[in-house]
Amino acid sequence: MPNIGDPRFEQAVILICAHDATHAMGLRLNEPHADLDLDQLLQSLEVEGRAPGGSRPVLIGGPVETERGFVLHSDDYCDPSASLLVDGGLAVTATREVLIAMTDPIQAPRRAVLALGYAGWGEGQLETELVENVWLAGEADDGILFDSDHETKWARAMARIGVDVAHLSGDVGRA
Repeated sequence: MPNIGDPRFEQAVILICAHDATHAMGLRLNEPHADLDLDQLLQSLEVEGRAPGGSRPVLIGGPVETERGFVLHSDDYCDPSASLLVDGGLAVTATREVLIAMTDPIQAPRRAVLALGYAGWGEGQLETELVENVWLAGEADDGILFDSDHETKWARAMARIGVDVAHLSGDVGRA
Protein backbone atom coordinates (compact mmCIF):
# COMPACT_ATOMS: atom_id res chain seq x y z
CA MET A 1 0.00 0.00 0.00
CA PRO A 2 1.15 3.59 -0.55
CA ASN A 3 1.34 4.24 3.20
CA ILE A 4 3.84 1.51 4.01
CA GLY A 5 6.38 4.04 5.26
CA ASP A 6 9.40 1.88 4.42
CA PRO A 7 11.18 2.65 1.13
CA ARG A 8 12.51 -0.91 0.95
CA PHE A 9 8.96 -2.10 0.34
CA GLU A 10 7.40 0.69 -1.72
CA GLN A 11 5.45 -0.90 -4.57
CA ALA A 12 6.87 -4.31 -3.63
CA VAL A 13 5.57 -7.50 -5.16
CA ILE A 14 6.38 -10.23 -2.65
CA LEU A 15 5.65 -13.93 -2.90
CA ILE A 16 5.11 -15.43 0.56
CA CYS A 17 7.09 -18.66 0.45
CA ALA A 18 6.68 -19.84 4.05
CA HIS A 19 4.14 -18.90 6.70
CA ASP A 20 3.31 -20.50 10.01
CA ALA A 21 2.43 -19.44 13.55
CA THR A 22 5.97 -18.27 14.32
CA HIS A 23 7.17 -16.53 11.17
CA ALA A 24 6.68 -15.66 7.50
CA MET A 25 9.23 -15.45 4.71
CA GLY A 26 8.85 -13.98 1.25
CA LEU A 27 10.83 -12.88 -1.79
CA ARG A 28 10.46 -9.51 -3.48
CA LEU A 29 10.23 -10.16 -7.20
CA ASN A 30 10.18 -6.72 -8.79
CA GLU A 31 13.43 -5.03 -7.80
CA PRO A 32 16.40 -5.96 -9.99
CA HIS A 33 19.86 -5.49 -8.52
CA ALA A 34 21.38 -2.46 -10.24
CA ASP A 35 24.90 -3.87 -10.54
CA LEU A 36 24.53 -7.64 -10.85
CA ASP A 37 23.08 -10.15 -13.27
CA LEU A 38 22.88 -13.93 -13.09
CA ASP A 39 25.89 -14.59 -15.34
CA GLN A 40 28.07 -12.23 -13.27
CA LEU A 41 26.97 -13.95 -10.06
CA LEU A 42 27.61 -17.42 -11.48
CA GLN A 43 31.05 -16.32 -12.63
CA SER A 44 31.91 -14.82 -9.23
CA LEU A 45 30.88 -18.09 -7.56
CA GLU A 46 32.98 -20.03 -10.08
CA VAL A 47 29.98 -21.93 -11.42
CA GLU A 48 30.82 -23.17 -14.90
CA GLY A 49 28.35 -22.50 -17.68
CA ARG A 50 25.79 -19.80 -18.22
CA ALA A 51 22.03 -19.66 -17.86
CA PRO A 52 20.25 -20.87 -21.02
CA GLY A 53 18.41 -18.13 -22.82
CA GLY A 54 20.81 -15.40 -21.79
CA SER A 55 21.52 -13.75 -18.51
CA ARG A 56 18.75 -12.49 -16.27
CA PRO A 57 18.76 -9.90 -13.54
CA VAL A 58 19.43 -10.89 -9.96
CA LEU A 59 16.66 -9.53 -7.77
CA ILE A 60 16.81 -7.87 -4.36
CA GLY A 61 14.63 -10.34 -2.48
CA GLY A 62 14.46 -8.37 0.75
CA PRO A 63 16.49 -6.77 3.50
CA VAL A 64 17.28 -9.93 5.49
CA GLU A 65 20.44 -11.98 4.75
CA THR A 66 21.19 -9.94 1.63
CA GLU A 67 24.28 -11.98 0.78
CA ARG A 68 22.30 -15.23 0.64
CA GLY A 69 20.74 -16.35 -2.63
CA PHE A 70 17.29 -17.86 -3.00
CA VAL A 71 16.14 -19.37 -6.28
CA LEU A 72 12.39 -19.32 -6.84
CA HIS A 73 11.66 -21.93 -9.48
CA SER A 74 9.12 -24.26 -11.00
CA ASP A 75 8.88 -27.55 -9.13
CA ASP A 76 10.17 -29.59 -12.08
CA TYR A 77 13.52 -29.14 -10.31
CA CYS A 78 13.43 -30.23 -6.70
CA ASP A 79 16.11 -31.24 -4.24
CA PRO A 80 14.22 -33.19 -1.56
CA SER A 81 16.78 -32.24 1.08
CA ALA A 82 17.01 -28.53 0.20
CA SER A 83 13.95 -27.30 -1.69
CA LEU A 84 11.00 -25.72 0.07
CA LEU A 85 7.82 -26.47 -1.85
CA VAL A 86 5.52 -23.49 -2.26
CA ASP A 87 1.91 -23.71 -3.45
CA GLY A 88 1.13 -23.60 -7.14
CA GLY A 89 3.96 -25.72 -8.54
CA LEU A 90 6.70 -23.52 -7.13
CA ALA A 91 9.72 -24.20 -4.94
CA VAL A 92 12.53 -22.22 -3.34
CA THR A 93 16.06 -23.60 -3.12
CA ALA A 94 19.08 -21.88 -1.60
CA THR A 95 21.98 -24.14 -2.59
CA ARG A 96 24.89 -24.04 -4.98
CA GLU A 97 23.42 -27.13 -6.67
CA VAL A 98 20.38 -25.24 -7.93
CA LEU A 99 22.70 -22.63 -9.46
CA ILE A 100 24.61 -25.39 -11.23
CA ALA A 101 21.31 -26.89 -12.43
CA MET A 102 20.28 -23.50 -13.82
CA THR A 103 23.23 -23.65 -16.26
CA ASP A 104 22.28 -27.12 -17.54
CA PRO A 105 19.59 -27.13 -20.25
CA ILE A 106 18.48 -30.61 -19.17
CA GLN A 107 18.40 -30.11 -15.38
CA ALA A 108 17.37 -26.45 -15.30
CA PRO A 109 13.95 -25.66 -13.89
CA ARG A 110 11.51 -24.54 -16.56
CA ARG A 111 11.22 -21.15 -14.84
CA ALA A 112 13.57 -19.64 -12.28
CA VAL A 113 14.65 -16.35 -10.76
CA LEU A 114 17.44 -15.66 -8.28
CA ALA A 115 16.96 -13.21 -5.41
CA LEU A 116 19.50 -12.05 -2.85
CA GLY A 117 17.99 -11.69 0.59
CA TYR A 118 14.43 -12.13 1.73
CA ALA A 119 11.62 -10.37 3.56
CA GLY A 120 10.86 -11.79 6.97
CA TRP A 121 8.19 -11.30 9.61
CA GLY A 122 8.10 -12.46 13.22
CA GLU A 123 5.25 -14.15 15.04
CA GLY A 124 1.96 -12.42 14.20
CA GLN A 125 3.68 -9.49 12.45
CA LEU A 126 2.44 -10.19 8.93
CA GLU A 127 -1.10 -10.85 10.16
CA THR A 128 -1.09 -7.52 12.02
CA GLU A 129 0.20 -5.69 8.96
CA LEU A 130 -2.53 -7.26 6.80
CA VAL A 131 -5.23 -6.15 9.27
CA GLU A 132 -3.72 -2.64 9.28
CA ASN A 133 -3.90 -2.47 5.45
CA VAL A 134 -0.14 -2.35 5.03
CA TRP A 135 -0.29 -5.11 2.39
CA LEU A 136 -2.79 -6.30 -0.20
CA ALA A 137 -2.87 -10.02 -0.95
CA GLY A 138 -3.67 -11.98 -4.08
CA GLU A 139 -3.00 -15.28 -5.79
CA ALA A 140 0.41 -15.88 -7.37
CA ASP A 141 0.67 -15.55 -11.14
CA ASP A 142 3.62 -17.11 -13.00
CA GLY A 143 3.50 -14.34 -15.60
CA ILE A 144 4.07 -11.73 -12.93
CA LEU A 145 6.48 -13.79 -10.83
CA PHE A 146 8.89 -14.77 -13.58
CA ASP A 147 8.72 -12.19 -16.33
CA SER A 148 11.38 -9.53 -16.78
CA ASP A 149 9.11 -6.47 -16.93
CA HIS A 150 9.91 -5.47 -13.36
CA GLU A 151 8.74 -1.86 -13.68
CA THR A 152 5.10 -2.86 -14.28
CA LYS A 153 4.82 -5.88 -11.96
CA TRP A 154 3.30 -3.92 -9.08
CA ALA A 155 0.63 -2.27 -11.25
CA ARG A 156 -0.15 -5.60 -12.94
CA ALA A 157 -0.38 -7.38 -9.59
CA MET A 158 -2.75 -4.68 -8.33
CA ALA A 159 -4.87 -4.90 -11.49
CA ARG A 160 -5.04 -8.68 -11.09
CA ILE A 161 -6.81 -8.23 -7.74
CA GLY A 162 -9.07 -5.49 -9.14
CA VAL A 163 -7.25 -2.42 -7.82
CA ASP A 164 -6.75 0.60 -10.07
CA VAL A 165 -3.55 2.21 -8.77
CA ALA A 166 -4.76 5.63 -9.94
CA HIS A 167 -7.52 5.41 -7.33
CA LEU A 168 -5.43 3.92 -4.54
CA SER A 169 -4.92 5.99 -1.41
CA GLY A 170 -2.78 5.47 1.63
CA ASP A 171 -5.40 7.13 3.85
CA VAL A 172 -7.52 4.83 5.99
CA GLY A 173 -10.63 5.51 7.95
CA ARG A 174 -13.09 3.89 10.29
CA ALA A 175 -16.78 3.48 9.67
